[in-house]
Amino acid sequence: MSNFRQADDATVRIRSFGVTFRHGQKISPQYLVPPAAGMWHQLVCATRGALTVRTDACAWVVPPHRAVWLPASFQYRLEMSGVVAVRMLYVRPGKSGGRSFPRECSVVNVTPLLRELIQRTVALGALNAAVPEQKRLIGVILDELKLLIAVPLQLPMPRDTRAVQFAALANRDSGGASSTKVLLRQCATSRRTMERLFRAETGMSLGQWQRRQTLLHALRLLASGENVSGVAGELGYNSASAFIAMFRRELGQTPKRYFEA
Repeated sequence: MSNFRQADDATVRIRSFGVTFRHGQKISPQYLVPPAAGMWHQLVCATRGALTVRTDACAWVVPPHRAVWLPASFQYRLEMSGVVAVRMLYVRPGKSGGRSFPRECSVVNVTPLLRELIQRTVALGALNAAVPEQKRLIGVILDELKLLIAVPLQLPMPRDTRAVQFAALANRDSGGASSTKVLLRQCATSRRTMERLFRAETGMSLGQWQRRQTLLHALRLLASGENVSGVAGELGYNSASAFIAMFRRELGQTPKRYFEA
């Protein structure tokens, strides 16, 4: 299913887009370029499965109860593995009724109410303030957007050629089959140099970046239907309990509780 309406009418405050990929492969991601946003803000979420939002500077994994907020003018692409239902809101800037929106890209919590509002808006296509019923929906959506809370699910990307190569190799080897030492050898760079590059360009140590990259890959696998034991094994953990302990350290919850949130 896909649905999108170009909204040139100045009274249209929110547009929407929805598409469901029903036969995706978990191994080979699919890519989606959504309709151009122009100068509209965007809220990108997956009501089923998990998608990855990538820019040149960062990547965000979006499980079903999260979304990525993208201020106007950001360029990005979407990656999906498995069955994914993408739902998006386009919000006209300057029509927030005095409410302030986040100024940076970020993964944010989606309340059950906002989730239902997104589904309703996608069904309608666009919300026009000239229509009383839709104007009320606009107000509630803007109130919910005002309450967005950012969560640490982004993976900042380095810019140096050597660090970019390391990040690309690590992303292709998300299962952790190759050691850090092997990846560094492939980049012809010492551990000390790579540590310096990652701290300077991502604000994270090399180890922190790798743990975040592993965590985001785990979220993609779990959201696509893999069980905890299978994910733990694929990521190289000796046991499911060791993987659960890592997950709890990073996100404060077990995988089960996280996806029930």
